[in-house]
Amino acid sequence: MQDLPLALIAEITHRCPLHCVYCSNPLAMASAHAELSTEEWQGVFEQAAKLGVLHLHLTGGEPLAREDAAQLVSFAHACGLYTNLITSGIGLSERRWHDLVASGLDHIQLSFQDSRETSANWIAGTRAHALKLSIAAMIRQSKVAFTVNMVVHRQNIERLDEMIALAESLQPQRLEIAHVQYYGWAWKNKQALLPTREQVAESLDKISAAQKRLMGIIRIDSVVPDYYARFPKACMGGWGRRELLVDPSGKALPCHAATVIPRLEFENVRQRSLEWIWLHSDSFQRFRGEDWMPMPCRDCDRRKLDFGGCRCQAFMITGDAAATDPVCSLAPAHGLIEQELLHANRGRTADHSSQKSEHAPLWVYRAQPG
Repeated sequence: MQDLPLALIAEITHRCPLHCVYCSNPLAMASAHAELSTEEWQGVFEQAAKLGVLHLHLTGGEPLAREDAAQLVSFAHACGLYTNLITSGIGLSERRWHDLVASGLDHIQLSFQDSRETSANWIAGTRAHALKLSIAAMIRQSKVAFTVNMVVHRQNIERLDEMIALAESLQPQRLEIAHVQYYGWAWKNKQALLPTREQVAESLDKISAAQKRLMGIIRIDSVVPDYYARFPKACMGGWGRRELLVDPSGKALPCHAATVIPRLEFENVRQRSLEWIWLHSDSFQRFRGEDWMPMPCRDCDRRKLDFGGCRCQAFMITGDAAATDPVCSLAPAHGLIEQELLHANRGRTADHSSQKSEHAPLWVYRAQPG
């Protein structure tokens, strides 16, 4: 019998004031006029709660781009969902924060691009760093659980110690240090973002030291870049096993990047219930379980741990969504990853803390939806 989902990721909008070069949002984003209405999202939350979902992650884009954010939080709270707001903080005034807290918000995750203002603003494509610091101070005065998210890549990894120190000064309960994962615009900008092996090893040592030093004070979780792993991650806990995502237009997906896979049709919550989509839709069934697995996954002892790895990554790198994730050292196509790493490790690290807009041509900036 298929397990029921534990979490719903609600991408309530793709609109965002930032232009982060590592953004994993799809290249073809939903426009504002295609977004689910307040009432439609409330219906989705109600269905999710009845289906057994415990956690709701409100994300985007920038979820605060929607004026009904507090209203959505209030309804989710009434449904018994533990609600987490994943935000850049842009648009979070004192009034809106008060409304969100009063509506029953349980947790907030605030993202930072770097420890230094100039570099952080350059990575984000806008002047946001100082505002984020003031927002963090405002959050800290409430009882809402607080996570700081630091996104790490080739352009800022040399300042990881500074980034950890900044997070520590903000006094969150949790710090997530997330190496960029290569989807969306991060895939487009991979050559400029993928760190060297030496940088990754040094970052893991710094994170381990910080975890020991801050044990019992701040919980530190980290996400390493797939390309340096011996085995692939269990993407989303396995395709259609624990989580589902609904995009701004109502399309239900097994993961953030699933629309990159051709010939998969994704049902919309405007036409089908969440329960039917989870249990019966072709898209959620396609890579669920083990029957689809090729060799060597089919006979591998790890198949119940990583479920063959990431289907979207397999497609982007090999052109076959049913292939073993090539980051796996046992994958027939692992040589493609080795080529990427060879290229990355020929480069040199760079400190862009003093660099400004003259370096913008290095990047493919994320376009805003209409």
